[in-house]
Amino acid sequence: MRYVMHRITEHPDTDVTFEAECLHCNWKATPSTESASVDVECMSHTGRSGHAGFRRISLDSSEG
Repeated sequence: MRYVMHRITEHPDTDVTFEAECLHCNWKATPSTESASVDVECMSHTGRSGHAGFRRISLDSSEG
């Protein structure tokens, strides 16, 4: 049996959208193409609510 290392990478022509959801309530960050803005929204939510767990999502899509 042969084992081969695989790797998933983002295509350079692909747009990536970052999202986040609170694990404690129904709050969701505004989707953005910049991960830093989603991080800031998560930190603001933590400051207001005390919730510190988030599900982070990055979606890539390309039109071809």
